[in-house]
Amino acid sequence: MTSASASTVETVLRDELARADRALSGVAPVLGHMLASSGHALVSDAIVARVRGMLGDLASQLLDRQQRAGVPEHEYDEAAPGIDPVDKLADALAEDALVLRHLHAIAMEGHLTQRLESRSAIDPVLTPLWQELIASDNGSIGESAMQALAAQSRFGQAQRRMQYPLSELPPDMLERVLRIWVRMTAAEQEPSVMIALHSLKSEYDEAATRIGQLNQMISKMQGTAIAALELEHSGLALFASALSHLTGQSRDRAILACHSRQAARLALSLRAAGQDEAAIERQFMILEPAAMVPPSIADLSVEAARTLLQNSQFDATVPALNEATG
Repeated sequence: MTSASASTVETVLRDELARADRALSGVAPVLGHMLASSGHALVSDAIVARVRGMLGDLASQLLDRQQRAGVPEHEYDEAAPGIDPVDKLADALAEDALVLRHLHAIAMEGHLTQRLESRSAIDPVLTPLWQELIASDNGSIGESAMQALAAQSRFGQAQRRMQYPLSELPPDMLERVLRIWVRMTAAEQEPSVMIALHSLKSEYDEAATRIGQLNQMISKMQGTAIAALELEHSGLALFASALSHLTGQSRDRAILACHSRQAARLALSLRAAGQDEAAIERQFMILEPAAMVPPSIADLSVEAARTLLQNSQFDATVPALNEATG
């Protein structure tokens, strides 16, 4: 490998990643438009349906909490005659770019998991790696694997129903959703919302969420976490968590890297995690056989791949929480 060839590979991948960033940055506006009313490769009808279902489910859970805290159902009707309160709150959640981006990643994970099962016979829950972790001589790892397995099974059921339990939201997303809810609340309903809000926060446990448990599982694997980067052996859930852990990027971004239009991001992520060209090609063959591995990816150093990922502009235009929710 010459310094000239390494520089060429880095330039090509930087350009490809910039194009991938632009595609991802367009997801939230396009998704919002499609929810309100196809054409964007990352936003299929199946993904839109899943996101719409999850938005409605989140809104329903919040309003159910509010009702149990003391707001009779007829007060919703009086507050906004002719407007379904669930639809109104779901629409407000859909206006937030970060909420949409997260739900898009979750919907993509559910969609890809089902596709990998049907096309490559990869079990959506009990993969070979998961079986090995459950049978580990380390009791802590075995117990954590069992708990994470149950959470992954619930995730599959929720995705089939197009649902998303509030208790499964990552902490930053839960905070964002709750702020939007409070902002949409009529003055006379604020006492009941505050009661429901306090109850939700007191019950919430990040470590008990599916993503929290997956992250704990990968952390406990320590040096062997690299084994989770063999998708056929680990399954998408552990693969994405390991990719996130080993590269320092968000899990949502790791999931989105698995889309066929994000080949540069996936290749860079796998290289940043220390994978060689043969290992990268194996994952491409499973995820999207038609997608091309960027040429001479192995000429790029692990450090250079990490730097390119860190400089990605995908999150550059994301509004701050206080800007988006007021």
